[in-house]
Amino acid sequence: MIKRRRILTWAIVGILFVAAVSAVIAASRARVAATPDEIPLAEVKRGDIDVRVYATGELRASQSIMLTAPAIGGDALQITSLVRTGALVKKGEIVVEFNPSEQEYKLEQSHSELLQAEQEIAKARADAVVLNAEDKVALLKARYDVRRAELDVQKNELVSQIDAQKNQLALQQAKRVLAELEKDLESHQASGQAAIYLAQEKQNKAKLAIDVAQQNLQKMRVASTMDGMVSVQKNTEAAGDFYFSGMSLPDYHPGDETRPGSSIAQVVDPQGMDLITKVSEHDQGNVKAGQAVEVVFDALPDRVFHGTVKALSGMSMHQIWDAPTAGSFEISIQLSDRDDRLRSGFTAQIVFLGANKKNVLFLPRQALFMKDGKRIVYVKRGSGYEQREVNVDSETESRVVIEGLEEGARVAFVDPTAPRKTSGSNAATGSHEGAL
Repeated sequence: MIKRRRILTWAIVGILFVAAVSAVIAASRARVAATPDEIPLAEVKRGDIDVRVYATGELRASQSIMLTAPAIGGDALQITSLVRTGALVKKGEIVVEFNPSEQEYKLEQSHSELLQAEQEIAKARADAVVLNAEDKVALLKARYDVRRAELDVQKNELVSQIDAQKNQLALQQAKRVLAELEKDLESHQASGQAAIYLAQEKQNKAKLAIDVAQQNLQKMRVASTMDGMVSVQKNTEAAGDFYFSGMSLPDYHPGDETRPGSSIAQVVDPQGMDLITKVSEHDQGNVKAGQAVEVVFDALPDRVFHGTVKALSGMSMHQIWDAPTAGSFEISIQLSDRDDRLRSGFTAQIVFLGANKKNVLFLPRQALFMKDGKRIVYVKRGSGYEQREVNVDSETESRVVIEGLEEGARVAFVDPTAPRKTSGSNAATGSHEGAL
């Protein structure tokens, strides 16, 4: 009897345990099934907001010049001296020098070619004078032969018929020789003048080569055309022909070789460097001319620089990969701090110090939507949602200061009118009510 009671008791306990487990499983399934209909919510709160805008920028010189290796023909140029980065130079001061040996050799070679051309000119002129003299002698003799033959012909009445014919043939031969000599004289004069012209062209070419060599020799010393600070450029040829963006490269140094036209050093006006950055259209309203900024350069993380907004671009710029409403405005910042370590091209992290909004209504930025060109939110009303247009006073990276809603109102984190997935993987989203 006791044994049967124990069995009955354990059976009842087992039945109750199975019922409890079934209830838990059913409740769990009920919650998961209900989750897809739930939308995460945020609550409109009142408080103080420190409006700040964060951006990255690049330091640029408002006035600068780039000094390059002279664009001359020939092999690579070797740097023999180079002013160090950060050095101050005056206008006309030499910044970089290249090995002039090749240009000096070309100058000497051109001088030799000039001397050779001058000798050829003298020889051509002398040859022309000698040839002209010989032609004149030959011409004089030919004319004498013609005159003598003419006198012999005049005696034909006194000589035999055969001698008369010989005299006539001799006259014809003398005239033919004279005519040929006169033609040869013109040809000899033309050829002699041509030889002189050819030698003169060699002379002109040698003179031009000398001028070019002298100019190239002067280009071996590159001077600054303005007062400023030197910034030596990266040697992109240090790794041969293998180079990619972001690759760490050394600066140019004396002894390095470079190609003609390569940028070697930049001279910038240290008093005229501006920091250039871009902010999105959403943050543009939080940035104004004269606004204070804090700057930390990536290369100088140990110091915080200060400055003010100098100018804002009046036109929004869009990139092909931007969203339709994700335009940006370019902003220039003038630094109030000076540091000799600053270099053009330095990147920086920028904080625009905005106003501290007191006792304002705000909500998470993700709960604000754009529809038909208007800023709207979806306010929870009973079992549904009401679309409400709001005025945006200012924005931060995570919060939006708004007007047009009451404190405590609950708004949707996602667009409730948009189609949503109902799979179990999305059912665990849960409610974000009150999250900020």
